[in-house]
Amino acid sequence: MTKFKINWHDDNADKEKKQKLIDTGLLVLRIGIASLMLFGHGFEKLVNFSEKAVNFPDPLGVGSVTSLTLTVFAEFFCSIAIMFGFFTRYAAIPLIIMMLVAIFIIHGDDPWSKKELAALYIVPYVTLLFSGSDRKSTRLNSSHIPLSRMPSSA
Repeated sequence: MTKFKINWHDDNADKEKKQKLIDTGLLVLRIGIASLMLFGHGFEKLVNFSEKAVNFPDPLGVGSVTSLTLTVFAEFFCSIAIMFGFFTRYAAIPLIIMMLVAIFIIHGDDPWSKKELAALYIVPYVTLLFSGSDRKSTRLNSSHIPLSRMPSSA
């Protein structure tokens, strides 16, 4: 039986094996979190858009339809981008903002148990914001651009 062992502190360890493990971990994270958001939240809102638009919460005061549109954009379309590794860092930003709105505005006065799901979603999105996607992702993405080279907002 072959043992698969990597000594993470050995400078002579095979860097390619380390990178493959990191890439695999990021791949699992990307596909996992994107699938949970896409199929657990985004798809249902997109399919039932017209029914939900009437009574959808408007936490930012932009109107129910606009709030739902922004939510569908984040939950459905940004999740697809993350799933395929397409502009992963940029796609994570609307999802982070949406989760912050859920924690601090939608569930601002609620107990922790109501905020916990949004807080749990934020962790992988922030991880993807900093790490970008893996090398297995779509090559036309921003995840391989160091954060120092990403365009800054003026």
